[in-house]
Amino acid sequence: MSLSSSGPSSSSGPANENASVILFTGFPGFLGRELLPRVLAREPELRALCVVQQKFMVQARAAVAELAAAQPALTGRIELAVGDITLPDLGLPAGAAARVRDVYHLAAIYDLAVPSALADKVNVGGTRNVLDFAERCPGLRRVHYVSTCYVSGRYTGIFSETDLEKGQRFNNHYESTKHLAEVLVRQRMVAGLPATIYRPAVVVGDSRTGATQKLDGPYYLIKWLLRQGPVALLPFIGDPSRFRFNMVPCDFVVDAITYLSGLPESLGKTYALADPDPPTCEEVLGLMAAAVDKRVLRVPLSPGLARAAIRRVPGVHRLLQLPAELVDYMEHPTHYDSRATHAALAAAGIHPGRFADHVKVMVAFTRAHMQVSSAAMA
Repeated sequence: MSLSSSGPSSSSGPANENASVILFTGFPGFLGRELLPRVLAREPELRALCVVQQKFMVQARAAVAELAAAQPALTGRIELAVGDITLPDLGLPAGAAARVRDVYHLAAIYDLAVPSALADKVNVGGTRNVLDFAERCPGLRRVHYVSTCYVSGRYTGIFSETDLEKGQRFNNHYESTKHLAEVLVRQRMVAGLPATIYRPAVVVGDSRTGATQKLDGPYYLIKWLLRQGPVALLPFIGDPSRFRFNMVPCDFVVDAITYLSGLPESLGKTYALADPDPPTCEEVLGLMAAAVDKRVLRVPLSPGLARAAIRRVPGVHRLLQLPAELVDYMEHPTHYDSRATHAALAAAGIHPGRFADHVKVMVAFTRAHMQVSSAAMA
């Protein structure tokens, strides 16, 4: 059987019926686009089947063409199939599961302000459908699930890689639904599903080029500083010396998942892809201020006042273009214990580096791409 999308396939040449196939969700998202070619590079005979919503198919075809042009060895090895993780069987043709050896599930709504119903449908329901599909794959070796460190919610203290249900409360529906989705994955693992879980912290652009697909999270603050004149006002929420902001560059996340997913001993484990020594919020703001090369005046605000002003005072949100949800992460009480992850990555020399070392390329990329959207793919 040759799988086809409900439209032209982006692979060239006929599908090899006997080839090993990985099912991939979250392509052509930024992490998915970077991770997919690295996973395929491990095995020359490996092929990928990417589940893509119809509305992203043009973008996905362009991404496949660009990857093949840059890496000719990928030509004909990436198939695109119209599908949707919110549908039973992911909307794929009957028999698709028979070809799948591994599943990489990256697709989710990455939006701090996502409505509850949408977050539940995609993050929880979509993950359930992917797990159901994986269990119908007779040749399944493993599911690789990309979660988030923020399944911790607002847990106060050290959150380990084995922690999940700690009675925590959540800042938003994104966090709570990603937590529920990981609960589903853990339950299936207990029941025998072979899987590995990866929890990135806040993912920012490439540490060398600054490239990223959307400007959200800490980029809101960078854009706010860049929009102002030689003297810029910068809100300091609460006591920024008390809390830390954990950011990791996307190339670290992709390199880590590529390496860890290829290790037999990573089966059944959970990895926190986080900065082991993250900067304080005060250090983050100071480094951003220095990188934009402006005189910055601090404006101290209480967290409650900042949220209320952004949400309720006319014109404040339009002026600042900062979401109220960002305030919660300026007083985040959780520290992520990622020692086991970094011990596993040490042999490959993979490390997130320091925020101080790549903040300048973040600012340079943002300055050159102020028009890039902060909207999530949904």
